[in-house]
Amino acid sequence: MAREVGGEADTPVTVRVRKPTDEALPVVIRTWRDEVRVLDAVGSVLPHVPTCLAESWGAAVHSYVDGVPLSRLCPEGRSVDRTLIEKLTALLAEMSRVREESLPPLPDYWPCEDDGGQAFLHTLAKLVHHDVCLPNWHRFGNLFASLRIPRDAMLQYAEHVPELTRRPYSLLHGDLHRDNVILTYSGEPPLFCVDWELATYGDPVHDLAVHLVRMGYPNAQRDDVITAWERAVRAVTPAATEGLEADLDHYVEFERAQSVYPDVMRAAQSLDGSFEQHDLDRATGSIRRALEAAARPLRLVDMPSGPEIEDALVAWQKLRDSRHMKLRPLIAIDWTRRTRLPRAEGEPSDVVLDEALAAERRASADQVLTGTTHRNTVVCVEAAPHPVVVRRRREGVHGNRRSFLHEHVVLEAIARSDIKVSAPKALGLGMSEGGFLFALHSYVGTPTYPGRLDHPVDGLRPDEADALVDQLCELTKVDKGLLGSFGTCPDGADFYRSLSDQLVEQVVELSPQTRELAHQLGLPEAGRLREILHSYQVTPRSQALLHGDLNPWNLVRREGEAAPLAVVDWEAAMLGDPLYDLVRHMHLTPTPWRIRKQMFDRWQERLDEEYTWRWRSDERVYLRLERVRSAYVDLDRLVTRSSLDAPGVSRAVDSYAATLARAKAALGLRGWRRGGDVQPLLLRALPYAGRGRPLAQEAMRCLVQRFMETDWELPRRTLRTELRRIGSAGSHALRAVLPSAPRGSTSLSGQAISASDAPDRA
Repeated sequence: MAREVGGEADTPVTVRVRKPTDEALPVVIRTWRDEVRVLDAVGSVLPHVPTCLAESWGAAVHSYVDGVPLSRLCPEGRSVDRTLIEKLTALLAEMSRVREESLPPLPDYWPCEDDGGQAFLHTLAKLVHHDVCLPNWHRFGNLFASLRIPRDAMLQYAEHVPELTRRPYSLLHGDLHRDNVILTYSGEPPLFCVDWELATYGDPVHDLAVHLVRMGYPNAQRDDVITAWERAVRAVTPAATEGLEADLDHYVEFERAQSVYPDVMRAAQSLDGSFEQHDLDRATGSIRRALEAAARPLRLVDMPSGPEIEDALVAWQKLRDSRHMKLRPLIAIDWTRRTRLPRAEGEPSDVVLDEALAAERRASADQVLTGTTHRNTVVCVEAAPHPVVVRRRREGVHGNRRSFLHEHVVLEAIARSDIKVSAPKALGLGMSEGGFLFALHSYVGTPTYPGRLDHPVDGLRPDEADALVDQLCELTKVDKGLLGSFGTCPDGADFYRSLSDQLVEQVVELSPQTRELAHQLGLPEAGRLREILHSYQVTPRSQALLHGDLNPWNLVRREGEAAPLAVVDWEAAMLGDPLYDLVRHMHLTPTPWRIRKQMFDRWQERLDEEYTWRWRSDERVYLRLERVRSAYVDLDRLVTRSSLDAPGVSRAVDSYAATLARAKAALGLRGWRRGGDVQPLLLRALPYAGRGRPLAQEAMRCLVQRFMETDWELPRRTLRTELRRIGSAGSHALRAVLPSAPRGSTSLSGQAISASDAPDRA
């Protein structure tokens, strides 16, 4: 085949096969069926599109774009770098250079340029009715009717399309969102625009509206995108910007109006099969948001309430024989107790477990606490005086840390050792229907508000810092014999080496896409990483039980309790150097210098010297390891989109640019790779927390926070220079990183806090 298309053998290609009509819902409108002709026309003018090499029987072979989708680096809802916005809006503007004669013929009913924007929008609305509403009405009509969406809603919308400014028509992409933007590794060109099957021909303001809605820009960036688009289009086709301010909202409202149909259908389909209350709550919320967005353009005056939406979904699913908890007896829950562990004294009876599993099915979404690897459902049962937690591993999600100790065994060992550690009690283990394992724990939050936990996401208060240190010291008193066959541990030097080897193994097991992107961003491959990490050593010290993952979301504030903090999620527990637990906590949690000093001083004072010997020289060794770990782990979460709904993960990836910079500095790879090795747009696409804020405000925040979180003082001249730069420098100067501090803290999985969140952009 390579010879037939004029290419070289073993060259990667992309094969596109359209789904059969019986497998894909008709949820979009198409102007042309011939995407190949569109690609040929665009490719003759712009270098930003793939080339069709061959096509046959509904399949097409396209040239392969070696790069990464923007959605993998900067997920929806995150701010997009200004340079990237300018590139995207310039691409939209350049489409006007594609001549109509080079495109496939338009349908007979298509409006002409002289008919203006009103005729174009009227045509789009009628197409939604004929191509989306009618084909799906036989399947979803009852649901739409229950949601009070009239069958002719889009026809009614079409009749009320207002007069719009007449602008020259041009080629429109029709679906330019983050998944369809590929950032190339070579940088020539820096980005590709793929998936042209929804391309159309009409008012360019419509393409801007589609882009604004589907890209998921934060509200603070909307005006920046519009301004960039207007500037880019004015340079190519000045007449296309006429009436932009007056007409853009009409196109945005149309996009939200037509989106109600696919949004409702996809939410309903997400409940296919067996589903429970929290799944129903999620689908209900999705439909409610879609209805609220479409209410004004579709004139939906009688909006259904949340319970009415829920009832409509349950009724529709009942017709399709789906199994919702409301449609099956709650007492018929098939489960078995795990027999490998004997029943402990005081362990709840099977009646409690039965009631807890039944209550789990009834639990609403606000009773479900989603973590990186587990789903925890807080329930109340009559047989227990306090709420309990049904804990299950999330399907399709794998932990980023190897588990050495069974969490149930660890919690039992803590309870039997009679130490002052505030942790959940392990109440039971079992396997429910379908072979899904679960654990039952006591609830450590406020009983009055099940499911609402207060985590120290902005750092510990002084009393909480003392309480956490005291509990870490208490862990040294746990009888290691209660931990089973894992009750032996290496010395300190071997412990650090084992942590390093585990990280290297993690890197090896990352997805190929993550490893390739890590290499492109300048992170070392597994072999080189092992060499760097093994070049450091730590002092051998006595070992103890460690929590292993003391991020803010694993700490729960308890007002009015003797211990102001409870520690949850012991899945990463291990035996090792107690210093590691403290350093990892400070890496994952914003920790000002005074709190750091307070915690280290108290920790050293309360522990015997066998646990603290020469800890100061080893602190940075562990910190280096954790910074590097975060760079790989958070990048993998971005690429695979794993656990992005967990609040801690979301916060971490929001500052990945700073995480990467700190990891490379820790490895001795300071600064970005230059000389053309890394495509600059890749680096600009990485999320960082400061993007979208006023530049001077962000730079000032970084400077002040740096002083709070470091144990050194800047020379007065340096401080004066930084303040002057904040007050008078332009935006390009403010992109630079403030001078790196020797110490600092990061948020969960590596969100950098003590240095600037805006890394130097090559």
